[in-house]
Amino acid sequence: MAVPILEIQSVYAGYVQGLDILQGASLTVAAGELVAVIGPNGAGKSTLIKAVAGLLTPNRGDILFQGASIAGLKANEIVKRGICYVPQIANVFKSLSVAENLEMGGYILDGALKQRKERIYTMFPRLAERRHQRAGTLSGGERQMLAMGKALMLEPKLLLLDEPSAALSPLLVNDVFAQIKAINGTGTAIVLVEQNAQKALELCDRGCVLEAGCDRFTGAGRDLLSDPKVAELYLGAGHIPPQGQSA
Repeated sequence: MAVPILEIQSVYAGYVQGLDILQGASLTVAAGELVAVIGPNGAGKSTLIKAVAGLLTPNRGDILFQGASIAGLKANEIVKRGICYVPQIANVFKSLSVAENLEMGGYILDGALKQRKERIYTMFPRLAERRHQRAGTLSGGERQMLAMGKALMLEPKLLLLDEPSAALSPLLVNDVFAQIKAINGTGTAIVLVEQNAQKALELCDRGCVLEAGCDRFTGAGRDLLSDPKVAELYLGAGHIPPQGQSA
């Protein structure tokens, strides 16, 4: 594995003092890697990336980004270091246009917004078509693309995505996952928290299964898809194993 861009080291964290949701969770992400985090509801998946994004301060453990600790830093300081977080809900400004949302995504930049917006429009052609449309009138899939586009305005080294397929139709899910793969293809490392475990593992380089706030299984996405224990516990009866293998 390449030199890590992100190292989560035995982190304990939660929202109520004395009640940790994360119970020693660890995760390593290499530069340019796509890592999926899956697991049952309440396992701590969203909590994990919120701790990385600076929305939670770990009570124990450490989080390193490019070799330096970021545990306890404020969210705006973490953004400036090259980490962007896309929440599951409330991730666009509904009353603003698509173009204005992208400009808000680049609010800390000194100029150069036009070129960056054009780059996002090239990546997401539907956003280009709707650049003057209010974000609140977009479809669910288009809003997710806009939310990712906003984050990409800062050209982050690491993108944190929280349940991007939530409440989307199967067709839109495929579109959003294709865009995630394309973003990763540009060299941006991604941590993808996702309830659609099978699609996430099919997409990722490596997967991490969280259970009760701790990493229970880690490995290549295809290997986890083929693991009978992972399939039985987390992928459900509808799981289709990789071609040529059985769960």
